Amino acid sequence: MLDGMSRALIVIDVQESFRQRPSWAAVSTPDIVERTNRLVEWFRASGDLVVWVLHTEPGTGGPFDPVSGYVRLMPGLKTLDDEPVITKTSVNAFTTTNLQQLLTSRGIRELWVCGIQTEQCCETTTRVASDLGYDVTFVIDATATFPIPHRDPAVDRPLSTKDIMERTEYALAGRFATIAYLDS
Repeated sequence: MLDGMSRALIVIDVQESFRQRPSWAAVSTPDIVERTNRLVEWFRASGDLVVWVLHTEPGTGGPFDPVSGYVRLMPGLKTLDDEPVITKTSVNAFTTTNLQQLLTSRGIRELWVCGIQTEQCCETTTRVASDLGYDVTFVIDATATFPIPHRDPAVDRPLSTKDIMERTEYALAGRFATIAYLDS
């Protein structure tokens, strides 16, 4: 156990898998690696824990299938030897991992969340963390998302990345998390 740690940065799914999808061309935050690194360096300088999370979809044959070779951090991101890297198969970082045990064993009660995808894995992890009693800060401009097409093919009106970010902020703020910005 590392002394003095009281919080952790949870870096969710900033992985090569996303860059292998056609939707990457429309990503909301093309500089997600640089933004993630800013947070990581801040947490490391403070002596706080950084936890890296990677999403996997074994057996699918897609870019999230471990056999694809794309389930790895994006170029420019580097872990330190004492920083946990966990893999998940669910939308949130708790259900299919030992994340809660890891945080509990280190006495961590405050979490900061960044990563991909804003309204999916990042938001869902934030909501679950809040339900588990963590004090959560969601760094919204250090998350990334993609336009979402409507489920009904007759509706030709995708939800824009701007609308997704705004909706996520409204849904989380004061309910599940404190919203923070790198650039404010």
